[in-house]
Amino acid sequence: MAGYIKNKVIYEVVDESSEGQKIDNFLIKFLKNVPKSHIYKILRSGQVRVNKKRVKTDFKLTLNDSVRIPPVDFLRKKIVSLKKINLDLFNIVEENILFEDDYLLALNKPSGIAVHGGSGVSFGIIELVRNGRPNHKFYELVHRIDKDTSGVLLIAKKRSALVAIHQQMREKKVHKKYQVIVKGVWREKQKIVDLDLLKTTSENGQNKVRVIDSSLMNPQAKASRSVFFLKKNFGSYTLLDVKLITGRTHQIRAQLSHLDFPIVGDDKYGDFILNKSLKKGGLKNMLLHALELGIIHPVTLKNILIKAPMPIHMSSFISKNEY
Repeated sequence: MAGYIKNKVIYEVVDESSEGQKIDNFLIKFLKNVPKSHIYKILRSGQVRVNKKRVKTDFKLTLNDSVRIPPVDFLRKKIVSLKKINLDLFNIVEENILFEDDYLLALNKPSGIAVHGGSGVSFGIIELVRNGRPNHKFYELVHRIDKDTSGVLLIAKKRSALVAIHQQMREKKVHKKYQVIVKGVWREKQKIVDLDLLKTTSENGQNKVRVIDSSLMNPQAKASRSVFFLKKNFGSYTLLDVKLITGRTHQIRAQLSHLDFPIVGDDKYGDFILNKSLKKGGLKNMLLHALELGIIHPVTLKNILIKAPMPIHMSSFISKNEY
């Protein structure tokens, strides 16, 4: 599938990895470097056909459907063997498996590795898994965590599992708990934080969110809720547990920055002077960790709680700053 898709009609047979997927998402995944606007153009014009019939953009594929993909005059990047050139990284992934069965794979993602490629990142955890385990056709991220955040990352091994857990997320049945170290001495044992967040994009394409006044009733703003639990004060810092009620982009980071308790090592929302000083002392990571993920198993229907222990870079920071 590397090279050009040009002057040639392709017929792709739907396998288990794409069963139940909408045709537009199927094409976006298949034509990785083709602009979405062009993909929707060929869909609306009827050039894409399923079993020789025209389909709408929300058409859902079934097993063994034949998808006609017309000539597309765009260059698709050559796929590099990530297993070969990043074997050490792939081994790190395999060594950090927290849970696995025929439907799900849960990893303790190290800080500093993106969950997927894009925005200047050539590859991430999902590409490492797919290329390192080529005999299994379906691996998809169930959710995402930031590159500099460590902890529980869930991957679906079957589309049915992906759909089922996404449904649980929409129904707010998924439990997510984080650990975080912040600048400042937090006093409240428990604090519920409700803030409206507005996502913005900078000129270089970087996403950032900011807290806005809820009274402004901005239709683009998203309500966010977190519950913070005091675990430990040490020196001029605090260790908190955070339970997410909503899952907005950069939710914990933006909320804590707004409360004047910035996350240690956060280059986007943190205390830049403090971070610069700590980096000179050897700090390399943001001190935010996805501690727990609780779900209902999509097949057994049993409650599963997946835990990732506090990483060494966080426990070492606590040890060095206790007095």
